[in-house]
Amino acid sequence: MSVLAAEDLSVVINGARLLDGLSGSARAGRLTGLIGPNGAGKSTLLRSLLRLQEADAGHITWAGEDITARRPHQLSHVFAYLAQAQTVHWPLTVEALAALGRRPAYTPFAGLTETDQAAIDRAIAQTGLEAMRHRAITSLSGGEHARALLARVLASDAPVVLADEPVAALDPYHQLNILDILKGLAADGRVVVIVLHDLSLARRYCDDVILMDAGQVAAQGPSAEVLTAETLEPVYRVRLDLGETGAVLPLGRFTDDP
Repeated sequence: MSVLAAEDLSVVINGARLLDGLSGSARAGRLTGLIGPNGAGKSTLLRSLLRLQEADAGHITWAGEDITARRPHQLSHVFAYLAQAQTVHWPLTVEALAALGRRPAYTPFAGLTETDQAAIDRAIAQTGLEAMRHRAITSLSGGEHARALLARVLASDAPVVLADEPVAALDPYHQLNILDILKGLAADGRVVVIVLHDLSLARRYCDDVILMDAGQVAAQGPSAEVLTAETLEPVYRVRLDLGETGAVLPLGRFTDDP
């Protein structure tokens, strides 16, 4: 089984230790949720796994291969990345943006193959953007923009998908739609890691969870074992009610600190 793993990973930026000897892994076939309070290091971890952020110590492995020293362009055929609050400033159409996801798969200037076009069409359909495929990305609403960026990721057919808050700008219908898609990618045998702040959605969709706090892993494992009040409350510093419906409700802070 393919596994993406970090071992004793540390990242220090301007004297701040953003990752502190972190070790964690995500397996193919399981949707892994990356959770934790603001500033826990979740986005830094994703960028480090992608080799967009240089690690000061530790190792990153994919399918048993050490990729710690590999450059991002050397891994473009492995990783698809949906960054947090990403903005496209050029008036590309939705279809043209999705086509960028196929870039690692085709020879420059050779044009798109039938396989490429099929992947693009499938990604646009999955994200419900068929009627907007010829519209400029700059003309879309925030939620439509987020789905178009996800279409680019889906079109790549990459074996590893890393998504930083993929449903943050979406209404409830499209939140569930996108998470259904990501869950399906994992079920098809890919490694899928998503950053989530909504613990109810993490509880509903994630097979495994990595709970981060202050640049370290506070807990990791199957979601049913990690998403408990006993594990979550000390990290988030709030009292929680985990209802039988799957909802996670914050009841109050432990302190009055801001």
